[in-house]
Amino acid sequence: MPRIHPPSSALRQRFRPLLWLGIMFLAIALVTRVVLLVMSGHEVPPTPLNLLYAFGVGLGYDLITFIYVAWPLVLFLWLVPTRAGRMPGLRRWLLSAVVVVLACAICLVVLHRMYHATLRTTWPAVLPFLFVLPLAAFTYTSRAGQWALYGFALLLLYGLLFVAASELVFWNEFDVRFNFIAVDYLVYTTEVIGNIRESYPIGRWLALLLVLALVLFAIGRRGLRARDDGTRFWQRGKVALLWLVLTVVSVAAVNGGMKDRTGNNYVNELAGNGIYQFFSAFRSSHLDYAKFYRTLPEDEAFRRVRAMLKTPDATYLNDDPRDLTRAIRHAGPEQHLNVVLISVESLSGDYLATFGNKDGITPYLDSLVGQSMFFDNLYANGTRTVRGLEALSLSVPPTPGDSLLKEKHNENLFSLADIFNDRGYQSDFVYGGYGEFDNMNYFFGHNGYRTVDRRDIPKSATIHSENVWGVADEDLYTLALGQMDQIHAAGKPFFLHVMTTSNHRPYTFPQGRVKQAQLTRAGAVAYTDWAIGDFIKRARAKPYFNDTVFVITADHCASSAGKTSVPVNRYHIPLWIYAPAHIAPQRVERLTSQIDIAPTLLGLLHFSYRSRFFGYDVFQLEPGRERAFPATYEKLGYLHHDVLTVLEPGRKLEQMKPDYVTGDGTAIAPQNEEQIAQTIAYYQVASDLFKRGELVRRPDDARPVAPLPAPTAAAPASASSSGP
Repeated sequence: MPRIHPPSSALRQRFRPLLWLGIMFLAIALVTRVVLLVMSGHEVPPTPLNLLYAFGVGLGYDLITFIYVAWPLVLFLWLVPTRAGRMPGLRRWLLSAVVVVLACAICLVVLHRMYHATLRTTWPAVLPFLFVLPLAAFTYTSRAGQWALYGFALLLLYGLLFVAASELVFWNEFDVRFNFIAVDYLVYTTEVIGNIRESYPIGRWLALLLVLALVLFAIGRRGLRARDDGTRFWQRGKVALLWLVLTVVSVAAVNGGMKDRTGNNYVNELAGNGIYQFFSAFRSSHLDYAKFYRTLPEDEAFRRVRAMLKTPDATYLNDDPRDLTRAIRHAGPEQHLNVVLISVESLSGDYLATFGNKDGITPYLDSLVGQSMFFDNLYANGTRTVRGLEALSLSVPPTPGDSLLKEKHNENLFSLADIFNDRGYQSDFVYGGYGEFDNMNYFFGHNGYRTVDRRDIPKSATIHSENVWGVADEDLYTLALGQMDQIHAAGKPFFLHVMTTSNHRPYTFPQGRVKQAQLTRAGAVAYTDWAIGDFIKRARAKPYFNDTVFVITADHCASSAGKTSVPVNRYHIPLWIYAPAHIAPQRVERLTSQIDIAPTLLGLLHFSYRSRFFGYDVFQLEPGRERAFPATYEKLGYLHHDVLTVLEPGRKLEQMKPDYVTGDGTAIAPQNEEQIAQTIAYYQVASDLFKRGELVRRPDDARPVAPLPAPTAAAPASASSSGP
């Protein structure tokens, strides 16, 4: 009689490759964590507590992540038949293919319903189903089955090594594990893959990863022997069911924020797992404020915001407690000067000699400080270009999850361009790349701007340098000057928002412009500085120069990482307002938010208009009311009176006294409850207004607002002096 093997023994035989994958995965995760620790340098004090937390909690996240990572192999081991059986092979495969396609469709529908995700972001979810598709075409114990298992395992191993290498590159750039930036980049594969190819020797790296994968596979190949003494589909299904239960429990019981328990953000990041953090960020891409953050009663939230937005130059147009529409009145007449707003890619304040940099990479911009109205204490809204564009065009605090540039129903919002357009301006958004990236063309094209991008450069134009992100800054400025010439020739004033790209990896630029090396951040910053100087020089020769205001700022800083969740030193950006014929040079030391730039600019032009902006004209603001909104995609900061309050998902918050130089923070106890309420009110109201479609432009927003009587003095005191 044939020997009868207990089902448990046969199941152990069948699912033994899971042990092989687990060992490989945990080893790769451990090595990755060690390398990231070394890359962190002095940011992580090597105390026993820090190391125990990073590696102990990290092991927990690695085990949780393994449950997800192992699913393709679990499906393989479950679904591949032990032996041929009675059903012909082709019929068996066709039947399984129908089931797989239906399951894939259901998965995509569920992701769309739960996270509003489109196929552009969910396409990776199709890959496991493609793996499953051929599994019914062979049997597990056959030669073909053994080689299929080898090939499948080698593919998984190579994928894990590729992800680990990618995470090292990501950490080198952002000093964090995979986060929402990585999710965001997944949508724009052309730019991201092109950026990687132009920045790194990708072919050599991929080949080295393949060699490493083959070596590891050869060492552990014996753990992949295909043995099965007679398991049945339903018996193997018990293991798959157990794996499903573990998956559901882990999703319900664990989240990406549970690791953030130390005061050092680098330690918290090391304690995570990059793959887990990636999918955690994906789940957070559409955060409903009311569902995930602390809230106030709606009436109280709106009452507080109305009180905080009231300034001496503003009058509410009605008593509706939920309407923020104000009449902003300045002494006329309005100055319909041309405006060029340049948002410079990643121009951190600490690149400037003005703020203590010793490398001499921004000589022109430093020289411009004494010729401009220069703001010393300006803070960006976020760490991504879309956050800067959102702040500059809409003057709103950042909403959690996606920027409004990428949200649905973001058309016809009340924007800076609308105010200029009502006065006969032509408003253009000018970009040196393809404006589909980050949904820029769609957003600006539906909110008062005419979009001008790489496609609008004449074919006869000289392109001095270009990369995957766009043309060199000097060529972008040539495009902008062409638009300015055309609009001026048509007899209209112009408002241009110009977005640069040269200060972005791979850091390439035309040869011979600066002494710093290609492919370096220092070289890119130096070239950015040179290109702005060249642009101003060329603009100076134009007939409209004396009647043009140049506003130069950054979209965000070059780095966003720090020991705290929102390190304020990584949000400090410069601002120049340069118009030698109209605006006297001065240093403005007051705390200023990126959302204050638009209303402050309009105030300098003496515009009187209707507004629902959340920003202030800083020269009309009483001392002591300044604030800023530094935030990440899920952590929402409010900086006021040298106190930083940060709202977090799970209705958590932290409050600290920030160090403006290092970015560190000291927890405050007891917490300032009034400032907590202010923080909640701002973010809650901004999110609620967008969700309800009330940030849109209304027909009567174009109605003229009567200016104030002309002042007797030459200028208000607040515009000629700067307070702390």
